[in-house]
Amino acid sequence: MNKFPKSERLRGKRAVEELFTAGKHFTVYPFKVIFYRKQQLQPPLPNQMMVAVPKRTFKRAVDRNRIKRLCREAFRLHKNLIPNKYDKYYLLIGYIYIGKEVPQYELVEQKLKQSLLRLKEMVHN
Repeated sequence: MNKFPKSERLRGKRAVEELFTAGKHFTVYPFKVIFYRKQQLQPPLPNQMMVAVPKRTFKRAVDRNRIKRLCREAFRLHKNLIPNKYDKYYLLIGYIYIGKEVPQYELVEQKLKQSLLRLKEMVHN
Protein backbone atom coordinates (compact mmCIF):
# COMPACT_ATOMS: atom_id res chain seq x y z
CA MET A 1 0.00 0.00 0.00
CA ASN A 2 1.41 3.37 -1.03
CA LYS A 3 0.80 6.09 1.51
CA PHE A 4 2.01 9.66 1.80
CA PRO A 5 2.35 10.18 5.57
CA LYS A 6 3.22 13.42 7.26
CA SER A 7 6.82 12.26 7.77
CA GLU A 8 7.31 12.34 3.96
CA ARG A 9 6.04 15.90 3.56
CA LEU A 10 8.66 18.61 3.49
CA ARG A 11 7.57 21.29 5.90
CA GLY A 12 9.16 23.80 8.16
CA LYS A 13 10.78 27.06 7.20
CA ARG A 14 14.35 25.93 7.97
CA ALA A 15 14.13 22.75 5.85
CA VAL A 16 12.58 24.58 2.88
CA GLU A 17 15.19 27.35 3.08
CA GLU A 18 17.96 24.75 3.16
CA LEU A 19 16.49 23.06 0.08
CA PHE A 20 16.34 26.29 -1.92
CA THR A 21 19.73 27.65 -0.88
CA ALA A 22 21.90 24.50 -1.01
CA GLY A 23 19.94 22.26 -3.36
CA LYS A 24 20.69 21.34 -6.96
CA HIS A 25 18.05 21.52 -9.67
CA PHE A 26 17.02 20.27 -13.09
CA THR A 27 13.97 20.71 -15.29
CA VAL A 28 11.55 18.17 -16.68
CA TYR A 29 8.87 20.38 -18.17
CA PRO A 30 6.40 21.29 -16.62
CA PHE A 31 8.41 20.82 -13.39
CA LYS A 32 11.53 22.37 -12.00
CA VAL A 33 12.91 19.84 -9.53
CA ILE A 34 15.13 20.92 -6.65
CA PHE A 35 16.79 18.30 -4.47
CA TYR A 36 19.20 18.23 -1.57
CA ARG A 37 20.94 15.30 0.09
CA LYS A 38 20.73 15.80 3.83
CA GLN A 39 22.70 13.98 6.51
CA GLN A 40 20.72 11.07 7.96
CA LEU A 41 19.57 11.37 11.57
CA GLN A 42 18.63 8.79 14.20
CA PRO A 43 16.02 7.39 13.78
CA PRO A 44 16.34 7.40 9.97
CA LEU A 45 13.99 9.73 8.09
CA PRO A 46 12.28 8.99 4.78
CA ASN A 47 12.70 11.16 1.69
CA GLN A 48 10.63 14.33 1.98
CA MET A 49 8.77 16.14 -0.81
CA MET A 50 6.94 19.43 -1.40
CA VAL A 51 5.08 21.02 -4.32
CA ALA A 52 4.93 24.73 -5.15
CA VAL A 53 2.62 26.34 -7.70
CA PRO A 54 3.13 30.08 -8.35
CA LYS A 55 0.28 32.41 -7.54
CA ARG A 56 1.44 34.70 -10.33
CA THR A 57 0.61 32.06 -12.97
CA PHE A 58 -2.51 30.58 -11.32
CA LYS A 59 -4.59 33.28 -9.68
CA ARG A 60 -7.31 30.91 -8.49
CA ALA A 61 -6.50 28.83 -5.41
CA VAL A 62 -8.67 26.03 -6.81
CA ASP A 63 -6.26 25.61 -9.74
CA ARG A 64 -3.15 25.75 -7.56
CA ASN A 65 -4.56 23.20 -5.14
CA ARG A 66 -5.61 20.85 -7.97
CA ILE A 67 -2.10 20.87 -9.46
CA LYS A 68 -0.55 20.20 -6.04
CA ARG A 69 -3.00 17.35 -5.42
CA LEU A 70 -2.18 15.76 -8.79
CA CYS A 71 1.56 16.00 -8.10
CA ARG A 72 1.30 14.50 -4.63
CA GLU A 73 -0.81 11.62 -5.93
CA ALA A 74 1.65 10.84 -8.73
CA PHE A 75 4.54 11.01 -6.24
CA ARG A 76 2.71 8.72 -3.81
CA LEU A 77 2.28 6.08 -6.51
CA HIS A 78 5.82 6.26 -7.93
CA LYS A 79 8.01 7.17 -4.95
CA ASN A 80 9.34 3.60 -4.93
CA LEU A 81 11.45 4.49 -8.01
CA ILE A 82 13.95 6.12 -5.67
CA PRO A 83 15.14 4.22 -2.57
CA ASN A 84 13.31 5.40 0.53
CA LYS A 85 16.14 5.10 2.99
CA TYR A 86 19.81 5.58 2.27
CA ASP A 87 22.47 4.77 4.86
CA LYS A 88 24.08 8.16 5.18
CA TYR A 89 21.48 10.62 3.86
CA TYR A 90 17.88 11.26 2.88
CA LEU A 91 16.51 13.50 0.15
CA LEU A 92 14.62 16.76 0.32
CA ILE A 93 12.72 17.15 -2.96
CA GLY A 94 10.86 20.23 -4.20
CA TYR A 95 8.68 20.33 -7.29
CA ILE A 96 7.91 23.75 -8.74
CA TYR A 97 5.23 23.72 -11.41
CA ILE A 98 6.34 26.03 -14.25
CA GLY A 99 3.63 25.16 -16.81
CA LYS A 100 1.03 27.71 -17.91
CA GLU A 101 -2.17 25.64 -17.76
CA VAL A 102 -3.77 23.10 -15.43
CA PRO A 103 -2.50 19.70 -16.68
CA GLN A 104 -4.23 16.35 -17.08
CA TYR A 105 -3.25 13.69 -14.55
CA GLU A 106 -1.62 11.49 -17.21
CA LEU A 107 0.89 14.24 -18.10
CA VAL A 108 1.71 14.92 -14.44
CA GLU A 109 2.22 11.22 -13.75
CA GLN A 110 4.44 10.68 -16.80
CA LYS A 111 6.65 13.71 -16.13
CA LEU A 112 6.91 13.09 -12.41
CA LYS A 113 7.93 9.49 -13.06
CA GLN A 114 10.54 10.74 -15.55
CA SER A 115 11.85 13.24 -13.00
CA LEU A 116 12.16 10.56 -10.30
CA LEU A 117 14.24 8.37 -12.61
CA ARG A 118 16.50 11.30 -13.45
CA LEU A 119 16.75 12.20 -9.76
CA LYS A 120 17.83 8.64 -8.97
CA GLU A 121 20.62 8.90 -11.57
CA MET A 122 21.82 12.27 -10.27
CA VAL A 123 21.85 11.21 -6.62
CA HIS A 124 23.85 8.05 -7.25
CA ASN A 125 26.55 9.91 -9.19
